[in-house]
Amino acid sequence: MSGTSSPEAVKKLLENMQGDLRGLSLECRKKFPPVKEAAESGIIKVKTIAARNTDILAALKENSSEVVQPFLMGCGTKEPKITQLCLAAIQRLMSHEVVSEAAAGNIINMLWQLMENSLEELKLLQTVLVLLTTNTVVHDEALSKAIVLCFRLHFTKDNITNNTAAATVRQVVTVVFERVVAEDERYKDTVDQPVAVQGNSNRRSVSTLKPCAKDAYMLFQDLCQLVNADAPYWLVGMTEMTRTFGLELLESVLNDFPQVFLQHQEFSFLLKERVCPLVIKLFSPNIKFRQGSSTSSSPAPVEKPYFPICMRLLRVVSVLIKQFYSLLVTECEIFLSLLVKFLDADKPQWLRAVAVESIHRLCVQPQLLRSFCQSYDMKQHSTKVFRDIVNALGSFIQSLFLVPSTGNPPATPNQTGSNASGNTGSAQTNPGVLGMGGGATVLPAFEYRGTWIPILNVTVQGSAKATYLEMLDKVEPPTIPEGYAMSVAFHCLLDLVRGITTMIEGELGEAETVSQTTTETTSLPAQSSEQQDLQSVSDQSEKELVSRAVWEEMVNACWCGLLAALSLLLDASTDEAATENILKAELTMAALCGRLGLVTSRDAFITAICKGSLPPHYALTVLNSTTAALSSKSYSIQGQNVQMISPSSESHQQVVAVGQPLALQPQGTVMLTSKNIQCMRTLLNLAHCHGAVLGTSWQLVLATLQHLVWILGLKPGVGGALKPGRAVEGPSTVLTTAVMTDLPVISNILSRLFESSQYLDDVSLHHLINALCSLSLEAMDMAYGNNKEPSLFAVAKLLETGLVNMHRIEILWRPLTGHLLEVCQHPNSRMREWGAEALTSLIKAGLTFSHEPPLSQNQRLQLLLLNPLKELSNISHPDIRIKQLECVLQILQSQGDSLGPGWPLVLGVMGAIRSDQGESLIRTAFQCLQLVVTDFLPTMPCTCLQIVVEVAGSFGLHNQELNISLTSIGLLWNISDYFFQRGEIIEKELNKEEAVLQKQAEEKGVMLNRPFHPAPPFDCLWLCLYAKLGELCVDPRPAVRKSAGQTLFSTIGAHGTLLQHSTWHTVIWKVLFHLLDRVRESSTTADKEKIESGGGNILIHHSRDTAEKQWAETWVLTLAGVARIFNTRRYLLQPLGDFSQAWDVLLDHIQSAALSKNNEVSLAALKSFQEILQIVSPVRDSEKPDTPPAINVSVPVVVGTTTATSLGRSFMRTDSIGERIGRYNGSEPPVITDEIEDLNLWWAAWNSWYRIGSESTRPPITCDKLTFIPSQPFLTALIQIFPALYQHIKTGFSMDDLQKLGVILHGAVSVPISSDASPFILPSYTEAVLTSLQEAVLTALDVLQKAICVGSESMQIMYPAIFDQLLAFVEFSCKPPQYGQLETKHIANAKYNQIQLFAPAEWVALNYVPFAERSLEVVVDLYQKTACHKAVVTEKVLQNIIKTLRIPLSLKYSCPSESTWKLAVSSLLKVLSIGLPVARQHASSGKFDSMWPELANTFEDFLFTKSTPPDNLSIQEFQKNESIDVEVVQLISTEILPYANFIPKEFVGQIMTMLNKGSIHSQSSSFTEAEIDIRMREEFSKVCFETLLQFSFSNKVTTPQEGYISRMALSVLLKRSQDVLHRYIEDERLSGKCPLPRQQVTEIIFVLKAVSTLIDSLKKTQPENVDANTWAQVIALYPTLVECITCSSSEVCSALKEALVPFKDFMHPPASKVQNGES
Repeated sequence: MSGTSSPEAVKKLLENMQGDLRGLSLECRKKFPPVKEAAESGIIKVKTIAARNTDILAALKENSSEVVQPFLMGCGTKEPKITQLCLAAIQRLMSHEVVSEAAAGNIINMLWQLMENSLEELKLLQTVLVLLTTNTVVHDEALSKAIVLCFRLHFTKDNITNNTAAATVRQVVTVVFERVVAEDERYKDTVDQPVAVQGNSNRRSVSTLKPCAKDAYMLFQDLCQLVNADAPYWLVGMTEMTRTFGLELLESVLNDFPQVFLQHQEFSFLLKERVCPLVIKLFSPNIKFRQGSSTSSSPAPVEKPYFPICMRLLRVVSVLIKQFYSLLVTECEIFLSLLVKFLDADKPQWLRAVAVESIHRLCVQPQLLRSFCQSYDMKQHSTKVFRDIVNALGSFIQSLFLVPSTGNPPATPNQTGSNASGNTGSAQTNPGVLGMGGGATVLPAFEYRGTWIPILNVTVQGSAKATYLEMLDKVEPPTIPEGYAMSVAFHCLLDLVRGITTMIEGELGEAETVSQTTTETTSLPAQSSEQQDLQSVSDQSEKELVSRAVWEEMVNACWCGLLAALSLLLDASTDEAATENILKAELTMAALCGRLGLVTSRDAFITAICKGSLPPHYALTVLNSTTAALSSKSYSIQGQNVQMISPSSESHQQVVAVGQPLALQPQGTVMLTSKNIQCMRTLLNLAHCHGAVLGTSWQLVLATLQHLVWILGLKPGVGGALKPGRAVEGPSTVLTTAVMTDLPVISNILSRLFESSQYLDDVSLHHLINALCSLSLEAMDMAYGNNKEPSLFAVAKLLETGLVNMHRIEILWRPLTGHLLEVCQHPNSRMREWGAEALTSLIKAGLTFSHEPPLSQNQRLQLLLLNPLKELSNISHPDIRIKQLECVLQILQSQGDSLGPGWPLVLGVMGAIRSDQGESLIRTAFQCLQLVVTDFLPTMPCTCLQIVVEVAGSFGLHNQELNISLTSIGLLWNISDYFFQRGEIIEKELNKEEAVLQKQAEEKGVMLNRPFHPAPPFDCLWLCLYAKLGELCVDPRPAVRKSAGQTLFSTIGAHGTLLQHSTWHTVIWKVLFHLLDRVRESSTTADKEKIESGGGNILIHHSRDTAEKQWAETWVLTLAGVARIFNTRRYLLQPLGDFSQAWDVLLDHIQSAALSKNNEVSLAALKSFQEILQIVSPVRDSEKPDTPPAINVSVPVVVGTTTATSLGRSFMRTDSIGERIGRYNGSEPPVITDEIEDLNLWWAAWNSWYRIGSESTRPPITCDKLTFIPSQPFLTALIQIFPALYQHIKTGFSMDDLQKLGVILHGAVSVPISSDASPFILPSYTEAVLTSLQEAVLTALDVLQKAICVGSESMQIMYPAIFDQLLAFVEFSCKPPQYGQLETKHIANAKYNQIQLFAPAEWVALNYVPFAERSLEVVVDLYQKTACHKAVVTEKVLQNIIKTLRIPLSLKYSCPSESTWKLAVSSLLKVLSIGLPVARQHASSGKFDSMWPELANTFEDFLFTKSTPPDNLSIQEFQKNESIDVEVVQLISTEILPYANFIPKEFVGQIMTMLNKGSIHSQSSSFTEAEIDIRMREEFSKVCFETLLQFSFSNKVTTPQEGYISRMALSVLLKRSQDVLHRYIEDERLSGKCPLPRQQVTEIIFVLKAVSTLIDSLKKTQPENVDANTWAQVIALYPTLVECITCSSSEVCSALKEALVPFKDFMHPPASKVQNGES
């Protein structure tokens, strides 16, 4: 205004006006004089006004009617030039606002006339515009007229005018409404009561409104009327109007002046009552119309949608929704539902396009969407509008892919929701619609199952710039370029996601900050404001709950549709930027869902990204299960099902990597495209930025990352970061350069992702750890049972996470390390290795990290950190243990001084190494220990010293590396030295600790439990050391044992002075005897296998080439060592009070050693035995050692002064050595062992001797190659001890003792010797010589026998026992004593071949023959002396002798030595010659009754031996032997048969049977034919026959019975002969030319010979003794014999000849009936 009202402007105005008037008068001078006059008067008028008034403008305005009049008249001339001039002048006036209302009315009327005359149309419009815009003088009727004027001009023939008029109309309408706004502004302070809006019938009077508002109301109402094709109320004079223009005007008003409608109820009423119904009515053709539905199917033709109107309606709707949503909730629901409907596939393409554009306009307004959600989706019975919009977009996008874009209608418009899958057919049948060459797409596009849709750049992010909604000039529907609708829909989705997430996250952020501040304020202790604060907090939370409900509803409503659409687009996208946008949308949604705690939707989005990252159809269970859950939710959109479309694999993407899938059985390779990598980066981004809200979806994310990392071949490096590494196996990973450059970035992001875990809260961190653990468990399952490269992703990332969260390590330490420990136990070595790497790195990091408070003050944390290190000891894999120990070593080197309470754990780790765990392990562990012993003993608590001793000892026991064991024994010596030097300090500290423990134990009411408890703690430490050395003395390796033994005995010698006297008791019993026990046990169980060589090239002497022999050495040394201590410290041990017990134990050990299965030990033990016997024999004073006499002192203490001082420093106890020794130097006489005790000791020795003897000679129960057999020297030494021992104990030597002795002697002799020793011990077996042992045995018996001879009667009852013993030895000749089940070979068969050096020794039974024969001679001698002795008779010695002799006699040829049975026969004959008379003499007493059957059996067994003569027996030998048999038969006939009356009848019967048997004796088949005739023992048969017959037919037959026996025998004999012959003839005939079997021939020969012998014998007998019946039987044989003549065998023939010859004697001429005087 200031521009027009300044004096210069006013001056100029006046000049211009005058100029205008002058010009007008000039123009009208000729043609229009009235005008000229008016102009001139006007000039005067102007001048007058200017002169008279100070406020010139106001004055002009007052007089404006007159001022304007000339110009109006000028216009009336209708002369163009004049008119133009006038209009310009009028405009000038208007622009200076000097026009009054009346003048304005006149001007408008004038303009109307010009308009009706179609003059200066553009100028008119300009003038109207100026008039209306510069001031508000025009209103009501005038205004309406002005507006109508503009409208009329809009419909002229002239295009320019039309357009200008249209623009003017728009501006005018705007002006009208702007006035309302200004008016409201003016009156805004005076609040007037709004009058209730009438349902007013008179549309024209709106009495409540102010003037400008009224005009606007009337205008708007008429616009509605016009669009609805009704007559206007206010705009009188309208001639025509178009709907399109009307809609545009409505839209612009609604869009530009929403506040007018919102502030004035009248206007709101118009909106509701007029605009909405109008819009709905106009929409109807679009709703009803379906593309492609033929008219015939519907009763009335459907009006086709008209693009211009439809498009404008949508614009109106957009505005209505945007601006008046709050007023028109219900109406908007209808509009929105319509919008959704317009997206249907059966609507025209252009309609769908503009509908999508409209929806896009909504999508960029998140607050609006929020309102939808609140107003519809969250209401009970309302349409779920928001959800429908999203789902509609989703199904719209799907339909674009599924319906071919040619615009053909689908084949079957299935009304009930044509399922998307129903239409896929057409798309799939021609996937090559586009005919793309090789799929090389340059344009950004979506491509899915052959449908290719380009992506157009339609809008800038976040703004809805529409294309088709702006096409106001088009009448025909435009053709929509392919891809346009898709691109808009795509942007809708993106903007929707962006809007919602930004809005909700913003509000969430505010809510969080508010709630934080409010909680802070409430926590302040402000009493006064507390109430109100609480109030505000509850309001706050109330509000937040409401908002949260809305947020959750929004997400719940839209996520399914979004996800379906985005997944599809992601799959179809071929453009990196598009993919990026889709992924960003999915990511922001996932993060939002996470923040709101909507797990299902969060997981669904994450799953989508994960699936995008992996190759199509990749088998990843986590994802598949999630998707299954999703796809089962089918949600429909107004009859249309939206499907989760599964990814199609044939997308034309650039493949950037080929790798192996992470699966149990990888089938081939998988390909990663650039899109996969893009998705992967999104996933990393998600995890990195939104880790806190991922919760359980960490599982999904990490699982996917793991697979990708695997396919890309990233391998973990130091600290768990992944680096590109080549894959180990299979068709190795192939990476393009594109992805190679990406890999470092990816691995970097991966690391950063886990670094950022330090910012997560505890709960999220636990989620992350749990996810990693379960991922790792899966990887572990997969790696079971194969040694393929496992996936180490999870383990590496657990490590990274642990390292960055060190500041709060306590909260995750247990799950973390617990899982890593499981990994460390995995059979797959690579997996384990990483588990251990991770675990040890964490432990080291944990210990070096500067915690708050520091570890030294937080022992619990320190132990917590070290604990997993200890747990690793339960894992047996050596690679894990190496890692563990390396870790320990590093900890020692860096933190050794500050371990404090951690020492037991660290030492425990070293001590947990077992021997089977490999050399390198033990070496590393030992290195740690050496470090500890050299550097850290003084820094560790004294209570740990015992652990050090135990650990050092345990290394001694490791059998992997001898040097380590020996060094560890050295360490023990060093430790003992340390104890010795720092004794006082250690003792003090230990005592202090002891007191504390004691107190604790008392409080708990339990006993204090520690090893060697009653001893003082320092002594206990020593005892532990001794015990450890003791354990090493029984180590499996001889060198260790030797070294340990020497160290133990030296230590006890050197530092024993430090022990208290009472502790010596423990040393003897718990250390030394315990050690002896262990050595004994180990030696007895030691292996007897030969050791080839001592590792490397060390050769082992044969005396040490088995474990057993090596143990023998240990045993010998230990026994000697203990004996030495007993000797040197005896003055100390005797007062201890249980010396005799100790004595017994020592004896027991000697006994065990003597019984050990080792010759060296046992011999040594016997030597010790002899020594010990010397020790216990009473010692004369002069010989007593120079030690104080033993006195009973309560606590005697021994001090070896020399040894102590020799160490350079002796550590004394409170009392000095002098005092202690003084105690012993009393004046008591020396104590001498009395005789009784001495005797007891001898008997103890006898008992020990007996035990040693009985055990060592008792044969083993089972035997195998390794059975131990005592050596001959040992046994000899043992037996030789007896005579000496016997002299001491003979007074009490009883029968029992004799029995015991017998057992031992018998056992000792039975022991065989090994074949390799036999050449040294045995003479060659042909010489009959006794071994020294056998001589010793006989000597022992001889000693006894002599003692008995001179002894008392009572001793003589021992004779039978001695006989028994000797007879037992005699038996050895035939049955060498069986030593258990041991197989012994006769010495002749033992192998001496030296090649079999390493074969187990064969055992050779000694040649017992000489021994047995010597014993037999002794028996015969002894019997000759004692045959009549009472004990000998009663104890049936003779019977026993016979019984014993029966054995070699029955064996005869089977005897080991021929001499044996010959000696036996001669001895039998000798003994019988003495014994039989004795027996007859005692016949009545019955003492010999049982002897006779024995004798009979002996004869039987000898004469009819089962054994066959050896093949090499010469004929002379055989005949010699036969003569011996004959001798026996003669003995029978001279010594026995004549005395038949004194002999039991059965015996005689047996003898007869035997003779009978001898007379015909079928031989075995083993002879060769040549020998047959010799081997038959014909001589013997004859003698038997003769004796038999002589006895049978002799006159001396005392009873008929005896004769009967012999006759029976004869007839049986003959009968048998007859049978044999018959069978032979029969067989001979049948066999034809085949010879008969050998044994049958032999048998027949024998029968024939027997027959001839029988006939001979019968002839020799007195005739009266032969029964006629017998003769008859003999003769009856003749025909049978004759039949044999045809036989083919020559031997049979010659025997037959001999048998037939004697028959000549039966051939007498027939005689008279009387013969020999008998009838």
